[in-house]
Amino acid sequence: MSISVWDIMGYLLMATRWTVLLSLLAFAGGVAGSLLLLLLRFGAPRYGKRLMALYVEVFQGTPLLLQLFIVFFGMPMLGLETTATMAAVVALSLYATAYLSEIWRGCIEAIPRGQWDAAASLGMSFVKQMGLVILPQAFRISIPPTVG
Repeated sequence: MSISVWDIMGYLLMATRWTVLLSLLAFAGGVAGSLLLLLLRFGAPRYGKRLMALYVEVFQGTPLLLQLFIVFFGMPMLGLETTATMAAVVALSLYATAYLSEIWRGCIEAIPRGQWDAAASLGMSFVKQMGLVILPQAFRISIPPTVG
């Protein structure tokens, strides 16, 4: 049996759409998870800081392939039937969450303390401080490392 170059190119093009789809879904899941982790870290600093550090260390410290295996074979052991695509989306989202949350934590901490104090002096709640003052400034700082 012989496979031509055109057959290989066709298979690669079909695989490209799955790669793009998995990348978009993983990034969307990573963004959602990162925002939750960051709100926990800055909203409840006593426990949130430790929880975020543990999460980042575990997911950045283990190989992605191992995480994919654990999710794919571990979810059925917990009684959650899944497909290979769903397991890949979950594992890649958890992985992306670790990296994006660490990038964005640094961007939020790069905002001068005076901005935090100014927002607090206006009587803003924590959620309003983050949504109206801190996150818009951190967003501009975070674009290059997030895209890279």
